[in-house]
Amino acid sequence: MAEPGFVEFDPAGGCPCGGCAQERRALQHALAVRDGGHPAAHGARRALVLMATAGTVLSSGVAGSGAAAALGAGAGTGAPAGRERTLLTPAVAHGPGHLRTARPDTPALSLTSGATPQGQVSGLYGGTGSGRGRAVAASAPRPLTRNEIIARAQRWVSAQVPYNMGRYWSDGYRQDCSGFISMAWNLGRNQWTGSLAQYGIRITKSELRPGDMLLFHNPGNPGAGSHATIFGGWADSSRTRYIAYEQTRPHTVKRSTPYAYWSNSAGYVAYRYRGLAEGGDPGGDPGSGSSAFPGARTFGPGAHNAYVTRLGRMLVERGGGRFYTSGPGPRWSEADRRATEAFQRAQGWTGAEADGIPGPATWSYLVNGAGRDIGGSGGGGVTAFPGRGWFRPGQSSSYVTSLGKQLVSKGFGKYYSSGPGPRWTEADRRNVEAFQRAQGWTGRDADGYPGPETWRRLFR
Repeated sequence: MAEPGFVEFDPAGGCPCGGCAQERRALQHALAVRDGGHPAAHGARRALVLMATAGTVLSSGVAGSGAAAALGAGAGTGAPAGRERTLLTPAVAHGPGHLRTARPDTPALSLTSGATPQGQVSGLYGGTGSGRGRAVAASAPRPLTRNEIIARAQRWVSAQVPYNMGRYWSDGYRQDCSGFISMAWNLGRNQWTGSLAQYGIRITKSELRPGDMLLFHNPGNPGAGSHATIFGGWADSSRTRYIAYEQTRPHTVKRSTPYAYWSNSAGYVAYRYRGLAEGGDPGGDPGSGSSAFPGARTFGPGAHNAYVTRLGRMLVERGGGRFYTSGPGPRWSEADRRATEAFQRAQGWTGAEADGIPGPATWSYLVNGAGRDIGGSGGGGVTAFPGRGWFRPGQSSSYVTSLGKQLVSKGFGKYYSSGPGPRWTEADRRNVEAFQRAQGWTGRDADGYPGPETWRRLFR
């Protein structure tokens, strides 16, 4: 009895068999080679069809050895490179229209590798898309400010939306990385990593600002590392880390991330949303996650942005409140200049270094809680905050001892079994947290690590 042949086929739309159904599902995730797809993806489709067809043959009573041989032939293990042959499928397996010429030497993906593109183009809640994940013409962008992009991203962070490439959140966007970017940029439909770039304008690392996207798309194998994040601001002055908003397992997160990412860093490209509207807060979201100096032009007469507000608030925390009769606010004022000058002079700076306009050093001291408060160590009986770096695991200094003794004197020493001493311990952190919660603070404001305001309240 002649062994049956096996065929690679294009499934008929109405064929209900398992092989056709599997093929149709695979096609939804396969980018055509002419559109930038990889031949390996189509090799995977061959493997899927061969497996489905083999199941049909085996259930029909074909000898196992024959089926195994046919599978080996279908994978192209014994055919000379470049040779094409027509394979015949038993009529019981599929109807007319399933025959075509196959290349047995085409590479195939492992069916157990889990290699699938990061999403596909689709409407909200699934719906109809391109069907194969290939890029489609970008629709007219919807105007969004940077603050709106960050706010949309933060909603998923707060909700801890679970990562799932096959599910859709209540807003209709798919719960994977490309669905997350589609949601944050309000694209109105779900894109994938291969189509997101058309909604952005390519920019350089130095141009990155909150709301921009960092994208890595692996065209050869989209399932191998393709990813995208929303840039939330620099996390250090050297610009080696940034705050990333991203959809990843197990759920949406906002975290400090090495630039450009933990893996495939060199392959990431920065993009700015095409529909960006710079209304509202032109400075983006200069929240506590970003410590990079925004530039000298951000401050001074005529400046009006969120960084001016943040500067004023930090100056108030460091003893500059007496210079403000109202605010601080986004419009630069003489109060901002005088408070900045007072802080600069408190560091011992003079001349151009104490002109009342913040530079990189002034900004770094304020953001990191370093240096001396306005008024110095004698300012209202408050010892200047030495900086956050002293209060971390592994640190040992007299500042830790002073902090511990002050906590005990204020009635917040119950977690000490001995000491306090110069080495930072979990007991120090828990006592600081108890003090912070007693101030009515929650979340990151009560994380157990002292900042300028915690220090000021403890030592006043």
